[in-house]
Amino acid sequence: MKRITVEREQLHQAVDNLPDTVLVELASFLDYLQYKSTSQAVERPTSSGFLAAIAGLGCSGQSDIAERDEEILQNEVDPMLRSLSG
Repeated sequence: MKRITVEREQLHQAVDNLPDTVLVELASFLDYLQYKSTSQAVERPTSSGFLAAIAGLGCSGQSDIAERDEEILQNEVDPMLRSLSG
């Protein structure tokens, strides 16, 4: 634990010795490190988890959707156009 404290003290001293012109760049890098450390803490879904999550999307149980695509789109678009014009 003492070594971490010494390293932190050395970092503080190094920052204090930096010219003001590079402090914006240092702040940006520190923001990146904080983002990186928090994003690694959040569990990312595995590819198989992703596939399981999207399995079944688009399964409406209707078999004639491809044949009725224009009719379906017309029914979806017309109400939107009516609400925009009215």
